[in-house]
Amino acid sequence: MSEKPQIKYWGRQVDDVMSEIARQAAISKVRLLDPGVIEAVLHNNESVAGSANPRSFKKLRELLMMGFVMREKSVESLGPAETEALIGVIRERLKAHLGGRLGGSD
Repeated sequence: MSEKPQIKYWGRQVDDVMSEIARQAAISKVRLLDPGVIEAVLHNNESVAGSANPRSFKKLRELLMMGFVMREKSVESLGPAETEALIGVIRERLKAHLGGRLGGSD
């Protein structure tokens, strides 16, 4: 498999998961880009959610865990630099689309 189809494949996979993470974060009103929030979600700390939606929070947590696994697999396939570049592009697109709803420095 050449490198370009691999980048396209991983780009689609990572984009799908990151888009759903952003969607669930918006539903739960979780400001993922604020310091310590991702860690709190991974530790199942629902206090970082701005709305009570246990189903959405659970899905968000599971998607975050899946995202970390996918990132490791992408690094194995594409390499660390290509993976970080790919994730950076997707992250910026999501931030532009969702504005300040994900937190972080806007």
